[in-house]
Amino acid sequence: MRGCAVCKYADAPLSPALAAESPPTYFTKSSQSCPPIANTQIITHICYVCIVYMSINKFNRPIRVLVAKVGLDGHDRGARIIATSLRDAGMEVIYTGLRQTPEMVVNTALQEDVDAIGVSILSGAHMTVFPKILALIKEKGMDDVLVTGGGIIPAKDMAELKSMGVGELFPPGTSTVDIVKYITEWVHQHRNF
Repeated sequence: MRGCAVCKYADAPLSPALAAESPPTYFTKSSQSCPPIANTQIITHICYVCIVYMSINKFNRPIRVLVAKVGLDGHDRGARIIATSLRDAGMEVIYTGLRQTPEMVVNTALQEDVDAIGVSILSGAHMTVFPKILALIKEKGMDDVLVTGGGIIPAKDMAELKSMGVGELFPPGTSTVDIVKYITEWVHQHRNF
């Protein structure tokens, strides 16, 4: 069986545009790892997420992202999926774990020198959590760090949070390719050093 030659993720849907010689395969067992693929075959076995990341990440370093769960929200499956997808796309990911405070998240972001903070929130506390994180980031002079996130956030609240300075907010079901592309493009525009 074959998987992505870049991220080694066996379940990755391969790009049909690049897999013209062999149609894309959708694997069902994520425990399988990719066998070594000859250099001549690599271009035909790259997943969508890696294609997007490699085409737009021009840094000489990986993008660093902190994925956080703030408050009493104990549902972290989505955050883990996003963290894994970002990692598989070549980013360095720091996952805070559950029940973090905004202060803990911002302090970790400062210590780890991250490019972006992604907050996963399902508890309904988004109108409290995001403004607090933004205030702490300003206080610590981290104005060039993206604050983004996702979860159960009504459209009206998304618009208000964006007007406060929060980046794109992603509802459940958003493609991980879109998230990788957004973070990569934002970091290139705002943290190009």
